[in-house]
Amino acid sequence: MRRFSLFLIIVFVMTIPLVLFAQDDGMSISFKGFVKFDAFFDSRQTVTAREGHFLLYPAGESKDANGDDINEKANVNMLAVQTRLTGVFKGPDAFGAKTSGVIEGAFFGHSNADINGFRLRHAYVKLDWDGTALLFGQTWHPLFVTACFPHVVSFNTGVPIAPFSRNPQIRLEKKMGSGKLIAALIAQRDFASPGGSTSLRNAVIPNIHLQYQLMSGKNVFGAGVDYKQLVPKLATDNGIKTDQKVTGLSYIGYATLNFGGSVIRLQGLYGQNLYDLLQIGGYAVTKQDPVTLEEEYSPYNVLSAWAEFSTGKEFEKAVFVGFTQNKGTNDDIVGATFARGGNIDKVFRVAPRLVWNSGKTRIATELEYTAADYGTPDVKGLVKDTKSVSNIRFLLAVYYFFKK
Repeated sequence: MRRFSLFLIIVFVMTIPLVLFAQDDGMSISFKGFVKFDAFFDSRQTVTAREGHFLLYPAGESKDANGDDINEKANVNMLAVQTRLTGVFKGPDAFGAKTSGVIEGAFFGHSNADINGFRLRHAYVKLDWDGTALLFGQTWHPLFVTACFPHVVSFNTGVPIAPFSRNPQIRLEKKMGSGKLIAALIAQRDFASPGGSTSLRNAVIPNIHLQYQLMSGKNVFGAGVDYKQLVPKLATDNGIKTDQKVTGLSYIGYATLNFGGSVIRLQGLYGQNLYDLLQIGGYAVTKQDPVTLEEEYSPYNVLSAWAEFSTGKEFEKAVFVGFTQNKGTNDDIVGATFARGGNIDKVFRVAPRLVWNSGKTRIATELEYTAADYGTPDVKGLVKDTKSVSNIRFLLAVYYFFKK
């Protein structure tokens, strides 16, 4: 009841500008969103968020005293937490720029304990001059390329193969030739590095991103570089002040190719310390002073690539294929690791889907096969002696879109 009341309050607050500025020709507000229902079956236990809804990869083997795999157990669930509401605002010009804003939330919650809770997704203001735009607020991390991302039915949107994160940021987009330059200074909130956003905040330097996106008709090509610095600790385990940093440098390239009613999307990413983008990897302790216990760190290197082919609009037929691989650390690991899937060598996924669109309603089905190779990490974090475990997820989703 409390969550529903909060939702009503949010809708009321979002509607206030419509009433206050009803006579102002320069102010408008519109609402859009969708109701979404998901039902899914998994052939084994999985590593997920929100009661299994956000799937990363199958859980590794967990043997009991009889040698049986405890995680080799199917499960099923139904949820409607993706249901979403978006308010789009447009106002009078300011500083010579067109102004707009967006507030968007969903019922995904902030954690499993908060599932069904109303959660902020996007909230930003945008100033748009002719050829130059500035955005202030929370929206997609530039490594999540809105012009080239997996259009899968699953809410994981290709994770942990494709990057996924929404972040507070200052973002510049400037038209250059047939494309645009994207530059951003980025913080962390809901999607954070190991231990939370503190390590990025204490590094003082925001996550820095630079990308160029070229448009040719309906085709899009792009490449970008991303730099991130963390300060994992302010004091050693015996109370000595420390300022040791771990840095990560990542590169992305992508293309979206349109052929009439068919689309091919391609993306490759080679990066370091991408835990906050819901990728495998992170960082590890690679040196420790025996007296002060001061630590030095090295990021995990990760390679990922995916491709997607889709055809049709009212009746879409599509398939997503991708993989990601742990490439280990540059230096020998001597202490703790702060990583996702540190005992995984690679993850492979293939996910064919069928989508029916009729008016404002969509029915979609997807068969998602995901395999993860678990093993033993060596001194550089490379995983050896692997054994593959797999999960098959069958997903049925029903959407109802609205706009006012």
